[in-house]
Amino acid sequence: MAAPVLPASRRDDYLALYDSFQWHIPEHFNLAQACCGRWARDPASADRVAVHTEHEDGRRASYSYAHIQAEADRLSRALRALGVARGDRVGIVMPQRIETVIAHMAVYQLGAIAMPLSMLFGPEALAYRFQHSEACVAIADESAIDNVLAARGECPALATVIGVGAAVGRAEHDWDAMLAAELPAFTAVRTKADEAAVLIYTSGTTGPPKGALLPHRALIGNLPGFVCSQNWFPQADDVFWSPADWAWTGGLWDALMPALYFGKPIVGYQGRFSAQVAFALLERYRVTNTFLFPTALKQMMKACPAPRERYQLHLRALMSAGEAVGETVFDWCREALGVVVNEMFGQTEINYIVGNCAAQNDDGRLGWPARPGSMGRPYPGHRLAVIDEEGNPCAPGEDGEIAVCGTDRHGHPDPVFFLGYWRNEQATAGKYVERDGLRWCRTGDLARVDHDGYLWYQGRADDVFKSSGYRIGPSEIESCLLRHPAVSNCAVVPSPDPERGAVIKAFIVLVPSVARSAQADAALVAELQQHVRGQLAPYEYPKAIEFIEQLPMTTTGKIQRRVLREMEATRGAAARR
Repeated sequence: MAAPVLPASRRDDYLALYDSFQWHIPEHFNLAQACCGRWARDPASADRVAVHTEHEDGRRASYSYAHIQAEADRLSRALRALGVARGDRVGIVMPQRIETVIAHMAVYQLGAIAMPLSMLFGPEALAYRFQHSEACVAIADESAIDNVLAARGECPALATVIGVGAAVGRAEHDWDAMLAAELPAFTAVRTKADEAAVLIYTSGTTGPPKGALLPHRALIGNLPGFVCSQNWFPQADDVFWSPADWAWTGGLWDALMPALYFGKPIVGYQGRFSAQVAFALLERYRVTNTFLFPTALKQMMKACPAPRERYQLHLRALMSAGEAVGETVFDWCREALGVVVNEMFGQTEINYIVGNCAAQNDDGRLGWPARPGSMGRPYPGHRLAVIDEEGNPCAPGEDGEIAVCGTDRHGHPDPVFFLGYWRNEQATAGKYVERDGLRWCRTGDLARVDHDGYLWYQGRADDVFKSSGYRIGPSEIESCLLRHPAVSNCAVVPSPDPERGAVIKAFIVLVPSVARSAQADAALVAELQQHVRGQLAPYEYPKAIEFIEQLPMTTTGKIQRRVLREMEATRGAAARR
């Protein structure tokens, strides 16, 4: 199996960057030392702001690398006193607050494994993850303490819960008291780069959630993509912000850790996302670099079509991932925000592997131009192919599954890969395919590659369906619908049909200003169908449209089309009875 053929181009420096890049992975590497310790020990950077925090109630604070390191040292000592040892799992169930950063650094330098968990998880979801991972400690604030304590009874290994913030007094150990009793001095464990550092559970869309075990070196594997997608990060005065939850890959690996690795400040906001909040944060902290999900960009676009008329923005780079951005949002980012959005693709298991770099740096490197609707090219250091069901490379223009090779083009191991699924060897083995002496990791995501090596996302393998013999991918139809001024968000799924097998159905969230009545709705359905008919192939317009208050979403901002498909399947079965 070969990677896509990438032709020479005089328009950018992609080939030179891709061909010349080589990995240099040290034997020993520790996330805490790389992202905090080395900055805190250097007098020139010790007092530099690492994290700005803001609460939705108006509280704000800024914290230096030296402060974070001192508090992490105290917490490492306290955790060790509780019996936490190298390789033990520690649950961190908190939002974007400074204690979350401190907890991660303390766990990493202890040689333990951080298990970030969303504060949105209920008791059942938490209990499954605590029990499956056999976590021995959980750290939670007021946003999650009730659910953590409710889940604890089913988790015999969970010996200790630590309360943070307003959760102080709710658990047997209080964060402030524990840290106050310890000295700010700790000798970090010397971890190998291949040693486990993070355990993140996937969303479980095709079964129970799986725990992806990530090594310290995975951050190194992320860095080329981060640097490129953020238009040659870091530069002077760079400030990063993203609403992506630090409990997920997007927030932890694509925002928090790489920003700190490069010694640049990141903004953490504790509160609900809204377009108004996003623009206010961008302006207040003079944010230069951000990662925004397409869902967030859609909200911002609809709420404030011309933001630079109201806000002083300083953006120079914008990365987006999780869903296809689509031409409508792409054009708005370029025209209204003044930046070309760099789409990126990655997974928890193998993150930051494909994307764009639409800017020139001070040395004159051009990167490579972003193409509207394309997820980009393989980042330097990563070898990709689009393959068919038998594992053979697809020709340009043909849909297939994205696969990532375990080694780069020079034959060196790619450090971005996860170690495997926690206590699930069968699932780990099923993720890979061997061909021509190389090991390729299947992503389950579909794309097509063009003659210039750009990949065009076609959705999850289980999102694609057939209608009247035509293969239908939802992203292009959704992007078309989104260009209609009445549409705030949408999702396309198959709806069972006795004659065609399935018809295209669109679930649509309307903008609040749209007037609703039976007659108006019927007219709008016809208008939306004609809108798609006029721009896409005749077989791609939605035969059925349903207006919905909100779409089912994952906590990482992805549309749960599976939920809508299952609802349609249930309705179809009931209609046949």
